Amino acid sequence: MNHSAPDFTQHPPRSPRVKLGGLVHLPRLLDKARAHAAGKIGDYKWNCPLDQRLCTFLGLDIEALLAEVKQGRSDTAMLAWVTANSKTPRTPWEIRAWSDWLTNLAAGSAERHQLFADELKKAAPGREDIVTYFDRLDYDDYVSYGGKA
Repeated sequence: MNHSAPDFTQHPPRSPRVKLGGLVHLPRLLDKARAHAAGKIGDYKWNCPLDQRLCTFLGLDIEALLAEVKQGRSDTAMLAWVTANSKTPRTPWEIRAWSDWLTNLAAGSAERHQLFADELKKAAPGREDIVTYFDRLDYDDYVSYGGKA
């Protein structure tokens, strides 16, 4: 597996729960940026609502982030870039609170709850442990690459 140019037709990105600099989803976003840049993003969506949430929280331009990723920068170098280029610098406690909130984010509105429930009934009937978006993403990544429900 090449982490510098991941191929999402062969394996999923890192879980949204994985943290970099205390930020959930940042490693997954970097994986997606690298796969997008390599033309190997498969069925994953670049600049999805979750990507946008992270960039909004930090005040980052996602296209500028993509341009930096295309330079072949490591996770460590990208974290330094994110910290230096955040238009909304965040304290460690803000990052922790936001990461905890996002980790536990559920569907929200009644309409989204129903959509989430309908998708879950179809994909994983009987699974009552999938309640957050991160649960759903982890489950989807698992079964998309051959895991059994």
